[in-house]
Parts: sequence; structure tokens; C-alpha cells
Amino acid sequence: YLLRSYIAGLPREIMESARIDGASDFEIFVKIVLPLSFPVLASFAIFQFLWVWNDLLVAMVFLGTEGDQIVLTAKLNALLGSRGGDWEILTTSAFITIVVPLIVFFSLQRYFVRGLLAGSVKGG
Repeated sequence: YLLRSYIAGLPREIMESARIDGASDFEIFVKIVLPLSFPVLASFAIFQFLWVWNDLLVAMVFLGTEGDQIVLTAKLNALLGSRGGDWEILTTSAFITIVVPLIVFFSLQRYFVRGLLAGSVKGG
């Protein structure tokens, strides 16, 4: 919905001008729509990355919970144990695992707000 709203709000005059200049639909999409849609694509990439990163169930189903293929979220779940306890270790490890999502977010943050707001407000 976010992508569709943003792309629908792009000015049609730009695309009509490109069509008059002889551009095909594919060229219009690649050379005009995609570069103008980069802020909303960056916002979508942040959301998708965080959803996948935090998805413990999918990681446990596909990789299992044994061996060398355990992902960080499954390791955090294993640290908790059946009775809880060792909350200081769990908190520290949770803080360490959030480093990668923070790096992704801060590298794309300049596009984040611009992409979200551009798709939600109808231009005049």
C-alpha cells in the first residue's frame, strides 16, 4: 500500500513527457519512477529488514534449534531457559543483537521520514 500510494502520487506530466520523447514503459519505470521512488523504497526496505530480523518463528522452523545454524534470535530464546533468570546476560545480548538493525536504520534514516510522508499525503 505504501509503494502504490507513493507511485500513484507521482506527477503524470513527467511520464507523459517521457512518452512523447519516445520512452517505452520499461524505460519510464527504470529511469523516472524508480529514482523518484527511492525514499519510499528505502522506508520499505527498513520495515522489511526489521520484520525478517525479528521473526523468531521462521528462523526456528527453517533452521532448527540445534547445531551451528542457530540464529541470534533463537540464541536469545535459549538464554532465557525454562525458568528465567540470568536477565543481565539476556539484556546484554539483546542489546548486542540490535546493533545490525540500528546500522541499517541509521544508514537509511534520511529517506525514512521523507518516504513515509510522501506516500501518505495527496499532492495538490
